[in-house]
Amino acid sequence: MEPLEPLAMRPARARAPFPSLLIRAAGFEPRGAFAAAQASFLEPDPALVSELDALLQREQIGVVAHFYMDAELQGVLSACRSARVHVADSLQMAEQAVRMAEQGARAVAVLGVDFMSENVRATLDASGFQHVPVYRVAEQAIGCSLAEAAEAPAYGAYLTRAAQTPRSLHVIYVNTSLRVKARAQRIVPTITCTSSNVVPMILQAFAQVPDLHVWFGPDTYMGHNLTNMLARLATLDAASIARLHPAHTPATLASAARRFACFEQGACVVHHMFGRTVVDQLARDYADAFITAHLEVPGEMFALGFEAQRAGRGVVGSTSNILSFIGAELERALDAREGQAARKPLRFVLGTETGMITSIARSVRERLQRARAEGGPELAVEIVFPVASEAVAQTGQEDLPLIPGLLSGEGCSVEGGCASCPYMKMNSLDALLDLLRKLPSASPEVLLRYAPKSYSERIDGASVAELGTKSIVRMRELQRSGKLPDELVAEITAPRAQPRSDH
Repeated sequence: MEPLEPLAMRPARARAPFPSLLIRAAGFEPRGAFAAAQASFLEPDPALVSELDALLQREQIGVVAHFYMDAELQGVLSACRSARVHVADSLQMAEQAVRMAEQGARAVAVLGVDFMSENVRATLDASGFQHVPVYRVAEQAIGCSLAEAAEAPAYGAYLTRAAQTPRSLHVIYVNTSLRVKARAQRIVPTITCTSSNVVPMILQAFAQVPDLHVWFGPDTYMGHNLTNMLARLATLDAASIARLHPAHTPATLASAARRFACFEQGACVVHHMFGRTVVDQLARDYADAFITAHLEVPGEMFALGFEAQRAGRGVVGSTSNILSFIGAELERALDAREGQAARKPLRFVLGTETGMITSIARSVRERLQRARAEGGPELAVEIVFPVASEAVAQTGQEDLPLIPGLLSGEGCSVEGGCASCPYMKMNSLDALLDLLRKLPSASPEVLLRYAPKSYSERIDGASVAELGTKSIVRMRELQRSGKLPDELVAEITAPRAQPRSDH
């Protein structure tokens, strides 16, 4: 990655303020058309909420949804009284599906892209709930630009090169299909990661296996950011590094950075939008704001978020990390301003997909309402969308019917655009209600259209689901024990035969 030009050296250009949403105990105040579109569904139609609640209760269905769903769908889901509705990141979606099955859910509907429904299906199967059906809400495929990058021959070639390097570990982002995970495991020892656990996972792997080489993929931006993070962490003092991981020193982290590789041809179409123009404006006009940035954003936004994090003014991480950070800063502000009238809003830049706003807005407003009821300060929170005001445009294309922003290119570009995932938005409230209405009378043939993708092929005698789940199981074991599983370490350190690639 090219070194970043210092922000102060770049010429300033006057640009309109980013849209934002002001959150108070009394309600929401959108600023700009884009923010107004996001805010319009934060207080959903009670009739829709009641209908969805009744259908979920009647069919005893659990719903797991990703943070990036559209505003209308998330607004209604968030207002449901059903205990079997959970909005989360991709890893927690599968975990919550298991909890719902344990509590008697007869089926689980997955609101996300296809690799998410596949992961939910595989996790339920591995937990002994093969009898609990899993449904998508769309009959057609719901793709993902990042997941599809790992299906390309270039990714197989990347893994083959990894397998030719002794003591190699492939760390694969969870946002990939089971088939990719299975084929990867056939070539090189593989473990799945998420954006919330990838940093501690990599630190532990380098500490546990001497001379380890880590090959990360398929997300190129996240890979570059991890490379930069390792190099930046190596510049910290020994005590600070020891707090991150007791086995590491500046020298070990500098060495780890040299043995970390990432795939160069995979990117999310949403996080691709946080480019230099956005960062320039944030640095110039939003110096007082807290910066939140997903690990998948481009290097300019990552650098801004990382420096903010080091200064105690931001966070770089997963969607869950971002939500937790905003909640913690709000608590700190309420404690500091107890008994005082707060004049200036607490301002956060939302450096990820705008679907996060529903969960953020509801949790922040509920906390502000509790503070007011307890006699606390009247604090306001402003969420800034570092995007253009336009939302989503129709393309007329079957494979990608929606894109962020205007077809002319205004509003959305690599210089900074509308962070709204067109694939996630293929899930809708109407589609969910339609599926739930069909369930009592639909034939098995009809319901099969809503089932996650299944794979009939076998790899080295194992099913794709069995082999593809292996890396996920390893991740869960590391989360429980804090260490790479012994069988994975043995696989990494054992002499390997010539790799076979069928990508």
